[in-house]
Amino acid sequence: MELILKSNNEESLAKIIALAKKLNVVIEKKNADFNKTTRINLKNRILNFKPTGSSSFGDAAEWEQHQRSDRELAFS
Repeated sequence: MELILKSNNEESLAKIIALAKKLNVVIEKKNADFNKTTRINLKNRILNFKPTGSSSFGDAAEWEQHQRSDRELAFS
């Protein structure tokens, strides 16, 4: 299992790391400090994402109509 913790509070992180060491948990620290322009670029990439091909799941509306077409309702 993997657990990712993010915090700007160094004191809290120190307590968590001390507890993890007592519990013999492997700790891997990564510094993911993004500046403002990097965050904006990443946000824009996520918001502007367009898939290259069509969905492999087909038409969702058609699937829903098919699923509901043969269902008998108790109140009809």
